[in-house]
Amino acid sequence: MMKNVTGLTLFTLSGLDFKLEQRITLFFLTLLWYLMMLWGNIALIVAIIIDKQLHQPMYIFLCNLCISGLYGTVGFYPKFLLDLLSSHVISYAGCMLQGYVIHSSTCCDLSILALMAYDRYVAICRPLVYHSVMTKQRIFLFVLLTWFLPLYCMFMNTASLLGVRLCGLHIKRIYCVNWMIVTLACSPPKANAAIAYFNIMFYFGHFLFILWSYVYLIRTCRASKEKWGKFMQTCLPHLISLIIFSTAVLLDLLYMRFGSINFSQNLFNFMAIQFLLMPPMVNPIVYGFSLTKVRCKFFYLLHIKEKDAKCHPMTFHMRVKHSN
Repeated sequence: MMKNVTGLTLFTLSGLDFKLEQRITLFFLTLLWYLMMLWGNIALIVAIIIDKQLHQPMYIFLCNLCISGLYGTVGFYPKFLLDLLSSHVISYAGCMLQGYVIHSSTCCDLSILALMAYDRYVAICRPLVYHSVMTKQRIFLFVLLTWFLPLYCMFMNTASLLGVRLCGLHIKRIYCVNWMIVTLACSPPKANAAIAYFNIMFYFGHFLFILWSYVYLIRTCRASKEKWGKFMQTCLPHLISLIIFSTAVLLDLLYMRFGSINFSQNLFNFMAIQFLLMPPMVNPIVYGFSLTKVRCKFFYLLHIKEKDAKCHPMTFHMRVKHSN
């Protein structure tokens, strides 16, 4: 039986037992990846903000998806880069904060993806009422809820762990999450279990809604070439983003709770960070090149002449007017 830990100040994080040369190489590779991730997301956000023609629901929601991705990566990459060059320890308060940021960011992503699915459902299946449904007031409310609910739900989850007695100092992960703290608790709080299961069911409902909306969209759009073309142009990037995000999160959750200790540490590390590695990088690429208006704005900001006729100023503004 583990010794009861009181007055805990520091946790140790596993998974970083590399030689100095390997750490330096990994540091520069991670830094390069993070900088590329920052550039891609910030460029997409700036392109949407400064162009009034892109101040439409679909692009507003996309902008928030990129902001959520940046928010989540801030909770991991700076600390991970620091750990590669120093001792991999984290304070109790820092551990709670890191877990909160990563959890809430993941839930924000799922909420925004659900909102984007609803937007495409109304735009394609109910086009005549789209502008009466997606008013500025409702868009503001929808965006507010996609941020407030995840932040509140994860705050309650994290708050339920405050003051819990811990029987260990070692977290078998390269970053903190609430579940790891629960596994170290001498007596896991029942309130945390109840809140955790509520959150899981709540966001699993988001996932089911997204699946239903895309199934309905596909069945509806197959009957019309015009609708199918619109689906492929505006919904396919959402679907790719959803598949990548859902697969990464699901594999991490399954491995964290049911993974075997016989698996290698490198595999465990990869499973732990892939949802912080792939979606924030893939989203700007997928949306930036798949959505014509965003791609045209990218080239305009970079002073690059795009050969695509769709990016001609007159054609671009005509497409904006008829996008929804």
